[in-house]
Amino acid sequence: MTSPTEIASSNASLKAFLHGLPGVDRVGADQRAAMLSTRSIKTTAKARAIDLAISMVDLTTLEGADTPGKVRAMCAKAVRPDPADPSVPKVAAVCVYPDLVPQAVDALGRSGVKVASVATAFPSGRSSLGVKVEETRQAVEAGADEIDMVIDRGAFLSGDYRKVYDEIVAIKAACARGEGGVSGDAHLKVILETGELATYDNVRRASWLAMLAGADFIKTSTGKVSPAATLPVTLVMLEAVRDFRARTGRVVGVKPAGGIRTTKDAIKYLVLVNETAGDDWLDPDLFRLGASSLLNDLLMQRQKMATGRYAGPDYFTLD
Repeated sequence: MTSPTEIASSNASLKAFLHGLPGVDRVGADQRAAMLSTRSIKTTAKARAIDLAISMVDLTTLEGADTPGKVRAMCAKAVRPDPADPSVPKVAAVCVYPDLVPQAVDALGRSGVKVASVATAFPSGRSSLGVKVEETRQAVEAGADEIDMVIDRGAFLSGDYRKVYDEIVAIKAACARGEGGVSGDAHLKVILETGELATYDNVRRASWLAMLAGADFIKTSTGKVSPAATLPVTLVMLEAVRDFRARTGRVVGVKPAGGIRTTKDAIKYLVLVNETAGDDWLDPDLFRLGASSLLNDLLMQRQKMATGRYAGPDYFTLD
């Protein structure tokens, strides 16, 4: 494959490459996602799937009323989702606004749970590149392990692919830690906001554009736009990361976010991953579930399988 630098040498060359990708059969994608969603997983396999899903959760609070206290409580839950059962796995990450990163870092300590932070004028992305880069740098310097950036959907939809590419490259550079900082650069998740992209072809193009620019993950949604994550859109993105690895050798993760609320939903996504990209992606390093209310349902279903009965509605803390 031509190198990303050559492909991105001009907006015209980027457009030629992205519009040269195979088109998406919308009916076929919808049908395949619907078919895979009917797969039934029971007993031992279901128990393993629930634990895997818990370990993939990015426990998220992105509200204007967020407080340091709320973040600390969420971090405690991320490390010990069920205080009465230490066998429950930790979640993958806690996702917060940039100004609350220090509280999350302090609360999580050396637990192994990552701190993710939205940046780049989340959720609209309507700001200057300088502001986006500075917000990213501040979050990384405060200790964020992962940055969830939003693309400029207006630029993408108007065909200004080079602007979107250049912004991702700049934010990726801002994820680098300075000398004396914590080792390892922050990983970059690029949010496509698929609910605003209108077509599956655009989802495929945006996925490839983000990966060419250096994304470590591609993510469906901010959770602030409807529709957010859907199975067919995630299918298209999983096909994109699978094909990208085949052509470049580089592995990129996928994160559906928004609207995933039940254990049944989560298991549908795990089946989709396994059948589309392969079991290599069935790992928190390559697949995440962005959610605020999913964890409680996973915990309820886990307890039901272990004890034969559901916990009361107030047994688990609210996320």
